Amino acid sequence: MKLLMHTCCAPCSVYCIDSLREEGIEPTIYWYNPNIHPYMEYRTRRDCLKEYTKSIEIEAIFEEEYGLNEFCKNVIGDLNNRCKNYCYKVRLEQTAKYAKENGYDAFTTTLLVSPYQNHEVLTEIAKEMAKKYNIEFLYRDFRVGFRVGQAKARELGLYMQKYCGCVFSEEMRYYNRNPIQARATNGYEIPKEPRMQVKKIENKEDYIDLLLEADPSKDMIHKYLNDSDVYALKKEDELISIAVILHIDRKTLELKNIVTKENYRNKGYAKTLLKSLCGNYKQKYDRMLVGTTENNIPFYVKQGFDKYEKTIKNFFIDNYKEEIKDGELTCTDLIYYSKDLKKKIISNIYKKSNRNIRFFILPSKRKE
Repeated sequence: MKLLMHTCCAPCSVYCIDSLREEGIEPTIYWYNPNIHPYMEYRTRRDCLKEYTKSIEIEAIFEEEYGLNEFCKNVIGDLNNRCKNYCYKVRLEQTAKYAKENGYDAFTTTLLVSPYQNHEVLTEIAKEMAKKYNIEFLYRDFRVGFRVGQAKARELGLYMQKYCGCVFSEEMRYYNRNPIQARATNGYEIPKEPRMQVKKIENKEDYIDLLLEADPSKDMIHKYLNDSDVYALKKEDELISIAVILHIDRKTLELKNIVTKENYRNKGYAKTLLKSLCGNYKQKYDRMLVGTTENNIPFYVKQGFDKYEKTIKNFFIDNYKEEIKDGELTCTDLIYYSKDLKKKIISNIYKKSNRNIRFFILPSKRKE
């Protein structure tokens, strides 16, 4: 098979190339990424890929188009949907078009290795382009090798980018950070934030209504609730988030449910609760599993759930009476990832931003 593989960067290509070669397929690397900005970032990623492809003796084609102006013109009207409406489409269409015009049998993309990308939308767009240009789209779920590829890329000393690609994703990596607590200045004292606590609770049924916001089936919740530990993140006496942890075996846990009250959402509290629980459980357990939908994979990967485990096909169709929606996504498959609780990750940013926050697992009480 003569295969053209759109490639977004060298680290993402590592596992894709290795796995295809194991199948006996020698892909041609195709660089076309007009969504990567600013120019120094574009050039760094491109040059890294050039060096890597030379080192492993694989054919590579580079389309030189730093498309900042065209990119901004096309996404400014709907920034929240820029990936599926422009970034994915423009690259996959160009790849399919080039492949057809230059005698390739099929095309694919390294974007399929990243749990940060919308896998379902990528696949849908690629199939549309395959039909439009009358060429085969070679589908592979490369995500199973994401962790392996990233580890190898680090060992090789490849440039590891810190954000997806465009100027807006670059902005968000700073915008989403927790601000460092301000100090007292000019002779007055800034009030301290109320202390946050992580508290184990026993009266689990009292929290069913909140748990239903993340898992809309009482029957499904009751299947795991009684055998699980339930923890609440509270600010003084006010409930913020709640998480349900099921014990699978002596070394393995599963995060079955985590939800934040509506008025506290998108402020990092679920992440705070999850980090506290992982830190507590790592004393006795090796790993934690989570089953999630396509839309939520990036969140969990950022929290260290970076090993793909399995996919349960049609889980939401087979286990729920009504259609389950997650934003615009109609949920079908349940996708499992795991986190190595023993893995040591040092983050200076996290240490600084949380220097004055302490967490306590408090003794459980019968009533909250």
